Amino acid sequence: MSSQKITFAGANGAELAARLDLPLGNARAYAIFAHCFTCSKESKAATYLSAALAEQGIAMLRFDFTGLGGSGGDFANTNFSSNVADLVAAADYLRANHGTPEILIGHSLGGAAVLAAAPKIADVRAVATINAPFDPAHVLHMMAAARPEIELAGEAEVTLGGRPFRIKKQFIEDLEQHRVTEGIRRMKKALLVMHAPLDVTVNIDNAAQIFLAARHPKSFVSLDGADHLLSRREDAMYAGSVLAAWAARYIAHPLSDDADAPRAAPGEVIVADAGTFSEIQRPARTTGSRLRSSPVDTAG
Repeated sequence: MSSQKITFAGANGAELAARLDLPLGNARAYAIFAHCFTCSKESKAATYLSAALAEQGIAMLRFDFTGLGGSGGDFANTNFSSNVADLVAAADYLRANHGTPEILIGHSLGGAAVLAAAPKIADVRAVATINAPFDPAHVLHMMAAARPEIELAGEAEVTLGGRPFRIKKQFIEDLEQHRVTEGIRRMKKALLVMHAPLDVTVNIDNAAQIFLAARHPKSFVSLDGADHLLSRREDAMYAGSVLAAWAARYIAHPLSDDADAPRAAPGEVIVADAGTFSEIQRPARTTGSRLRSSPVDTAG
């Protein structure tokens, strides 16, 4: 895997810091990753997932939302709506400069964001959420103690993940007005819901609500033993490998498909030697008896 540092303009005009992780050889598909609340593109989940997807030929763009990580802009002026708009801007950048964005992946609140953004990005064929809340307002419990001050003064400093953030009243109001149910129902994309059963940050009931709200095709995968942040490499790599296998059914260039490989017609056998295809061979005709076995396509 190779990784390129890039920047692009976010929805509010701020320069967003990003990484484009590329597989060896040509990318089969391009994905966009949305990180968890107040996290960054350098989170363990983001880096491990990128590595797992790259092994399966999928390139992934991971970026910092406005005001977070290495991105410009003021976090205090952002909200859930701006995160969704940043995802649309990321898709526009990817499409114009590298390849069509076919997969959206969101972790925690980033999962709710990709569900909201998916109907706005026509190219996307598949959407995956990881330990995501059904209601974006789920994160408001993290600032409950400061809520009275925010309501009275219009803003307050809140400690999240050991770091101070200035939260404005508009941030809360924006979260409370968002309902992703209708977006899930009308996004017309394949959906994969992944959740850790023992997640103590976002209860697994959220996964059930997302799954029930969605139309088919939809799938659920239990991340048994994982924590909310997918902090163990083996959990994130497992999630990435399963995600890549699932997405292969929906992307334009399936991971298991070799477009250059010949296809056997009925009654033919394709003989492969040391990874290369030889000429198509037809079984010898028999007289008075049937062949003992049917022709087999060994191209796979």
